[in-house]
Amino acid sequence: MNLPEPSSIHRVGVIGTGTIGASWAAYFLARGMEVQAWDPAPDAEAALRAFVDGAWPTLEGLDAVADGASPDRLTFHAGPAAAVDGVGFVQESAPENLDVKRTLYAEFDTALPDGVVMSSSTSGLIMSELQAGFSNAARFVVGHPFNPPHLIPLVEVVGGTGTDASVVDWTIDFYNAHGKKAIRLNHEAPGHLVNRLQVALWREAMDAVLTGLASVEDVDDAIKYGPGLRLSVMGPFELCHLAGGPGGFSNFLDHFGDALQQWMNDMRTVELTPEVRAKLKSDVAEAVGGREYASIARERDTLLLPVLSTLARTRREHGLH
Repeated sequence: MNLPEPSSIHRVGVIGTGTIGASWAAYFLARGMEVQAWDPAPDAEAALRAFVDGAWPTLEGLDAVADGASPDRLTFHAGPAAAVDGVGFVQESAPENLDVKRTLYAEFDTALPDGVVMSSSTSGLIMSELQAGFSNAARFVVGHPFNPPHLIPLVEVVGGTGTDASVVDWTIDFYNAHGKKAIRLNHEAPGHLVNRLQVALWREAMDAVLTGLASVEDVDDAIKYGPGLRLSVMGPFELCHLAGGPGGFSNFLDHFGDALQQWMNDMRTVELTPEVRAKLKSDVAEAVGGREYASIARERDTLLLPVLSTLARTRREHGLH
């Protein structure tokens, strides 16, 4: 398949400008690109521009704004076909609904320029189902970011059964060439990889609250002030390898394998019945208290900024990956 050099892309289309799409737009703009956006919401353009303006100081604080980059390179278009006209890459971030996304794809499928990849931000839908029957299915791929994409580097990439293998390779190269950390998934799975890892944690967090083991506040603090700190610098297998001492992961399994099996056997399935949902909603609302959504988001970004900055600087200085 004839695809351009990933690092040469200077204009992207952003389809869907909700929380994720707006963050993607801010990121691409900060990388010095032109962004052509579209979203059907009546106030979408104003909300998008407000988001970009609000994110810009944070990106500048991370030294993540390229020379010459500007929010003025954002244009908003009347429809998805117009938004993909003349671009070198498309990031789709429509609502997480199979029918909604397929209806949207039908609107711009034939308008997608030759040699242009369309990457979906879907959190867990299967690309094979999303792309089926479209003329440009071979250039449709999943590029799932993490909220907020303008700050969190990771993108997981996986193709569907109709995706050309070279498109997966190209998409990984594209994200990496433009400052992201892209990982390859070898096959499709509902929720991809990272959301499945997160769901395992969320299941145990919910179970702890439901069984009275700990409060919502203490569950959150347990992660923030404990394993969350280590997990910001190393992955689970690396940390287990260190936990095994000089004998590494092999020693870890030999010493802790039986205990791990006992703990895993004790883990329950959490059924999100109406009653369970009501209790969790009530407990979380009580724990959050009067803190508004925007205030919590600002707190997240304020705390993330020095972490990301320090990690990036330290990795550069010590040649760490």
